[in-house]
Amino acid sequence: MRFDLLLSNARIVNGAGNPWFRADIGVTNGRIAQVGRLTAADAAHVIDVEGLFIAPGFIDAHSHTDLVLPFYSGVESTLRQGVTTLITGNCGISLAPVAPATKDLLVKSVSPHLPRGVQLEVSWSTFHEYLRYEEALGLAANIGHLVGHGTVRTAVMGFEDRAPSVAELARMKRLVAEALEAGALGLSTGLIYPPGLYAGTAELIELARVVARYGGIYASHIRGEGKTLMEAVKEAIAVGEAVGLPVEISHHKASGRPYWGQTVASLALIDVARRRGVDVTCDQYPYLAGMTSLATLLPPWAHEGGLDQLVERLRSPEERRRIRQDMEAGLPGWENILATNGWDNIRVSSVRTDENRGLEGHTLAEIADIRMQPDAYTALFDLLVEEGGEATMLLFSMSEEDVRRVMTHPAHMVGSDSWSVAPSGIMSGGKPHPRFYGTYPRILGTYVREDGVLTLEDAIRRMTSFPARRFGLRDRGLILKGMWADLTIFDAETIRDQASYADPHRYPEGIEYVVVNGQLVIERGRNTGIRAGKVLRRT
Repeated sequence: MRFDLLLSNARIVNGAGNPWFRADIGVTNGRIAQVGRLTAADAAHVIDVEGLFIAPGFIDAHSHTDLVLPFYSGVESTLRQGVTTLITGNCGISLAPVAPATKDLLVKSVSPHLPRGVQLEVSWSTFHEYLRYEEALGLAANIGHLVGHGTVRTAVMGFEDRAPSVAELARMKRLVAEALEAGALGLSTGLIYPPGLYAGTAELIELARVVARYGGIYASHIRGEGKTLMEAVKEAIAVGEAVGLPVEISHHKASGRPYWGQTVASLALIDVARRRGVDVTCDQYPYLAGMTSLATLLPPWAHEGGLDQLVERLRSPEERRRIRQDMEAGLPGWENILATNGWDNIRVSSVRTDENRGLEGHTLAEIADIRMQPDAYTALFDLLVEEGGEATMLLFSMSEEDVRRVMTHPAHMVGSDSWSVAPSGIMSGGKPHPRFYGTYPRILGTYVREDGVLTLEDAIRRMTSFPARRFGLRDRGLILKGMWADLTIFDAETIRDQASYADPHRYPEGIEYVVVNGQLVIERGRNTGIRAGKVLRRT
C-alpha cells in the first residue's frame, strides 16, 4: 500500500470528542485514505510524529480574512495557528454582491480593515463572480463564505437610515438568493454597524426566509452585547425561530463591567430556545478585549451616508457638539460602547497615516495628553478626521468568568474574529488584537493544559467537527477515511500563544505541521509556500 503522505506513530484526536488513540494516517489525492496501524505501508513522504497529536485542521467559525485575501492570500497567521478552514463574511460584511452605484460606499466601509497603503479594486458584481475571482488568487487555506446583510443593503439602499421599500426588499432577497446559489453558506448580520444597524427585525426575517429555503445559516453580530444583551439575543433567536433557520450568535460575550455575569442569563436564553426546538449556537474568542472600528463609538445617525459623510460631520463644530451630547446622554436602543466601558478601556489599535502611527497602543485619554488636547472627545474626533475614519480600536470589556462560562457551554465553538496578518510585509501594520495570532494555541495552552477548563478532546471538537457540521462542511472536521486531509499536528506540552496586546505580531509555539487538502503547508514549524486551499461552497 502506497500513499502520497504517511503520518506515523501519532496520537489522534479525531474531532468527535472521543479520547485520543494511537494510529497512523495515510493520505492519497488530498483525502484521508486509511487510519490505523500502517506499518507495512509506503509513501512518497513519511513523517514520524511520535510524541505529537494529530487533530483535524482547525475551522475558524468567525473570520474576516476575506477582506484581505485580495492582498494576502498566504494567510500565514491563520496557518501558524493550525487553522485550515475559515468561515468568512461575518458581521454583515462581505465583499459581494456589489452594485456600481454604491461600490465606493462598500469599499470605503471596509477600508479600516485593509493593509496600509492599498486600495481595494472591485472587478466583480455578483457573488458567483466574486468567488471565481477568489479562486484565482491561489489560497493557502480553505475559505467558506457567508453573504453579509450590510453588503446586500449597501448594494440596494446605500447607507440610508430607513426601512426598505417593497421593491428594495425584493431586490435584497434576490441578491441573497443569488449568493446562496453561488455557494454562500448563509447570511450574516452586523447590527451595531452601519448600514445593518438601520434594519428592523422584520427585514431580517424576510431575508432569513430566503436563506432557509437553501438550507443555510443565520450568523449574527447581535444588536448589543452590554446593556441590550438580552434583547439582542432574543432578536437573533426570533429571526431563526420565525423561519426555521439555524442561528449562530457571533463572538458571544457580556461587554462592559456593569454587565459582567449576564452570560448566565444569555446562555439560559440559548438553552430555553434549544429546548423548544430552535437550533441556536454561539462562537467565542478566548480574550478579555474585543477589536472593531474606532468610528463605532459614534451614534447611529452620524454614520448615515457612509464614512466620508461621517468625517464631514466631524469637521463641523455644531455636529461635533451634537455627537458628543448623544455619546454622553445615550440614545434609545443604541449600544453606547463608550458609556459602557469608559475611555480607559479604549485603545487605538491601528491608523492609516504615518504621522499618527506613534499613537497606536495608546488610549484616547493618553492621546489627548500627548497632543495637549482638552479632552478625549477632541482626541477621538480629530483622529477620525485625520484618518478619514479609517482607524481601529481595542476594547477591554470582558471578565474572565464570563469568558470561561461561555467557553464551557455546550452550544459554544471557537472563532477568532480576526483576519490574517504577518509580522513583516504588507500585513504587519498596527497593533492588531493578539487573537489574530493566538486564538487556537491559547485555548490549547492556557485553557486546556494549564487551567483544565476544557479537556483536550472537547476543545478540539469545538474547533473542528462542531463548526464543520454547523456550516455544512460535510467532508471536513473529522479524521475519518474519505474526509479531506486537513490536519494539524501539535505538541500538547508546548503549544501556546505568544502574541500580546503590546507585542501582537508573534507566531505561536507548538504547531509543528499543518496539512491542507493533503499538502504540507507548515512543516517543522515553517511555511512551505504551498497554496493548497479551496473555495468551499454550500452543497
